[in-house]
Amino acid sequence: MTTQTQKTLYAEDVHAGDELPPLVKDAITHLQLVRYAGASGDFNPLHTDPKVGEIIGTGGIIAHGMLIMGFVGQLLSNYLGPGALRKFNVRFKGMTRLGDIITCTGKVTEKYEVDGETRIVGTVQAADQNSDVKVSGTFTAALPRREA
Repeated sequence: MTTQTQKTLYAEDVHAGDELPPLVKDAITHLQLVRYAGASGDFNPLHTDPKVGEIIGTGGIIAHGMLIMGFVGQLLSNYLGPGALRKFNVRFKGMTRLGDIITCTGKVTEKYEVDGETRIVGTVQAADQNSDVKVSGTFTAALPRREA
């Protein structure tokens, strides 16, 4: 078993305009969507049965929106570490299809102090290999100070 140590992100090291390291996910697979349906309890056949997508006009299977939101959450967790996230909002912008490669990105837009905490605010998004945005949103996080 491999253990990865999370490096602490300190307030002094983050500035408005900083970009989060991108997270690139492997191509979406049918098996991945079936597994996600089981894990989430969302068994809508639109996510697992190609015939349903053809019938209702989506052109086949589409990924669960919450799966793509989860990818963005993984981006934030990787960047911020545990316990820092205070707020996370997204809007779903487009359908994700089998074979799409999703890249999650983010940017710090603001840094301020409140209630003795240094907080950062930023934007995030998930887009496919054609730059079509699937999810966009915002986050707020509290970061420790190095001298605390």
